[in-house]
Amino acid sequence: MSKVDAAATGRAGYDGVAGFLQRMLRFREFTLIVMIVLVGLLLEWQTGRFLSSANINAILMGFSASAIMMVGMTAALVSGGFDLSVGSVFAMGGVTTAVALRGGLPIWLAVLIGVGAGALAGLTNGLLITKAGINPFITTLGMMSIARGVGLAITEGSPIASLPQDFFVLGQGKTLGVANLILIALFVVFVGDVLMRRSALFRNIYYVGGNPDAARLSGINVDRITIGVYALSGLLAALAGVLSVSRFTVADPGSGTGEELRLIAACIIGGASLKGGKGTVLGGLLGLIFVGFINNGMVLLRVPVYWQNLAMGIILLLAVGFDTFSQRFQARPTRRKA
Repeated sequence: MSKVDAAATGRAGYDGVAGFLQRMLRFREFTLIVMIVLVGLLLEWQTGRFLSSANINAILMGFSASAIMMVGMTAALVSGGFDLSVGSVFAMGGVTTAVALRGGLPIWLAVLIGVGAGALAGLTNGLLITKAGINPFITTLGMMSIARGVGLAITEGSPIASLPQDFFVLGQGKTLGVANLILIALFVVFVGDVLMRRSALFRNIYYVGGNPDAARLSGINVDRITIGVYALSGLLAALAGVLSVSRFTVADPGSGTGEELRLIAACIIGGASLKGGKGTVLGGLLGLIFVGFINNGMVLLRVPVYWQNLAMGIILLLAVGFDTFSQRFQARPTRRKA
């Protein structure tokens, strides 16, 4: 083989590798998967028990409720908004269900009432944003206080316990050896991801978030889509709250505090944009896994609680920066052969 042929072969090999990397980076979640694997291996090396079945199960149980809420938050971010009230609606949904159960209502009806309360809160958010023209930040911030206030008012600030044993099957039971809570979360995430990718109705959320004026001119009912997104977010937040009560056996009106910021951070890490029009449910789930790994790792490493928020802030900024770099890299044109 001549030197020219060898050089051409080497260049072809380089182009092939570079092209492969660019194709992989065009899969939005690829870089995040790599980061999760690296973090998992690093924490296993440092702790020796991070990847144990017991710890992985604890992590999955820990963010299953958050994964359900993440689907609604992803839709809200893709639509060009966000929902700061999910943490409070989470608590309100659980408390409402607990009060209904203590009142002697059937389990299915109590759950329906709790989830319905969340959907009503989300519907109110959507109506205020679209019909009254109030900014999503102000609207959902107000609903955050209202929903939290409702939970505190009907419980007088005290947790509700002594609930029916049959109700705990949802959050504590298992099916085929897998916790029901994990199975429900996986089902919601799977359905949400498929709908966001394949359903024409849910694809309209991307058009609304990308350019609402163009979406309106193309015949999409922007207001209806926006109202539906916030109603869905409220419904899923309340459902997560109900399942959390079923798991812990107690309805705490103070639960879910700060959950909205954690979810927004996870979705952004997963590829969503505060400008709207971008994001996937799978990306949000991966972002949530990444955050869950970091939180669990700091607990195993016995990092003082006072330093955990600082560490999480730094890690989240690094993750977003790394994702930004990958987005720039994948935007580069693929090298063409001469």
